[in-house]
Amino acid sequence: MRKFYTLLSREVRSYFYSPIAYVVLVFFLFLAGVDFYFQLSFMNGKPVGYSVQEAFFNSVFFWFAFVLIFPLITMRLFAEEFKLGTIEPLMTAPVRDWQVVLAKFFGALVFYLILWLPTLLYFWIFQLVTHQPAANSMGAYFGAYLMLLLLGMFYLSIGCLASTLTKNQIVAAIISFCVITLHFFSGLISFIVQEVTSSTRQLLGYFSAIEQMGTLSRGEIDTRPIVLYVSMTIVMLTLTYQAFQARKWRL
Repeated sequence: MRKFYTLLSREVRSYFYSPIAYVVLVFFLFLAGVDFYFQLSFMNGKPVGYSVQEAFFNSVFFWFAFVLIFPLITMRLFAEEFKLGTIEPLMTAPVRDWQVVLAKFFGALVFYLILWLPTLLYFWIFQLVTHQPAANSMGAYFGAYLMLLLLGMFYLSIGCLASTLTKNQIVAAIISFCVITLHFFSGLISFIVQEVTSSTRQLLGYFSAIEQMGTLSRGEIDTRPIVLYVSMTIVMLTLTYQAFQARKWRL
């Protein structure tokens, strides 16, 4: 396990040495701040049936920034190593292939979680200034950030798989963006197409990130998204491991 932690620390440090990571951080926090400002401006002086926290996690700006960050975070994970040739020393090191895959995945996950930490300040500052709660309960915060973790794990695993398939970071980013966007918009079919049966609508709702976020951000904890995204993350990481081994034997 010590070798795994060494690999993990290497991956986490690589983000702080990469200028792309800081570009992603600034880009994401800018869009998140704009989203928070516009939601407050819209709600100011108007009777609304939802909290500031619900508005923030269910807006167009939020989802736009959310979908874009994953290709930027993961495109370099394996593709850069294959391009520069630094993957060969890593493959011949006394570590298992699954440790390499998990170290890169969890390194990306750590950076992803760091992206979201400043957003907690938004709600704290709002409550400090207005003396009003930003959410209806602590469970609402827990549910929203739990959904962010679940979706983040799944989308990062998609990015890891895409990065193992090519040496080109741009191609890896495009692949992961297309797959993530396809999954995201598949949950919106029930909103776009009206002539669907109730059972089909319910099935599509099971895969809808927007509906799941809406439920969890109200503090209604549902175990179905947990099972769904943890399972799909494991499947994607298994495929990443198989793809990594296949490329390893071709080198």
